[in-house]
Amino acid sequence: MSVGSVVPYCGLPPAPADLLATWNFDPPLLMVLALAAAAALGLRDRRRLAGLVAVAVLTIVFVSPLCALASALFAARGLHHLVMAALAAPLLAIAFPAGRPSGVAAPLGLSSLALWLWHWPALYEALYRDASLYWLMQVFLLASFVWFWRNVMSARTAPVTALLAIAAGAGQMGLLGALLTLAPTPLYPVHAAGALLWGLDPLQDQQLAGLLMWVPAFFIYGGYALWTAKRLDRAAFS
Repeated sequence: MSVGSVVPYCGLPPAPADLLATWNFDPPLLMVLALAAAAALGLRDRRRLAGLVAVAVLTIVFVSPLCALASALFAARGLHHLVMAALAAPLLAIAFPAGRPSGVAAPLGLSSLALWLWHWPALYEALYRDASLYWLMQVFLLASFVWFWRNVMSARTAPVTALLAIAAGAGQMGLLGALLTLAPTPLYPVHAAGALLWGLDPLQDQQLAGLLMWVPAFFIYGGYALWTAKRLDRAAFS
């Protein structure tokens, strides 16, 4: 099968003029999101709010035209992964917190593995071509980061340990972003035609993806680190 004949889960890469018409109303997806919203509504106070916002974020990622844009631009896929790992997953961790934390090392390792596997070029092309593999890796990515953030945010996890885990998580995402930004050649040929539709060459598209995963992630993870540092201050003066 040639790259041009591939139809990814979110559809063929749209041209800029067609983007706003590319909403994804896949019935199984909408059902899962509705069930998630119903589960969130059964929660209370900040957990309910976090759960509903998480569902809204996932709706933007998978239902809105961002889904189709990720078929065209690798940069949009990088944004997709950043939103999943650093926004949707922490919100779900707040909505459904850990009962007993299992430590941060294993979830840090698994979430890092999920993110790096997504960007292994050979596997990425397979995920682009196969909707079943695509969803398997989406679930793996989201679940592993929810596990990570549940343990990091647990009141039973020592603040210093949580800070170290956040720093390590930011570091591995930043390293991946830097490698994508500084790579001398394009690594994802499935996005070549889509990038050209949007006025980018494939290397520029890849560099933009790397920058999105590198710079914004630093500030988002930094925000979580500041929040965790406040816990450390409270523990020091209690």
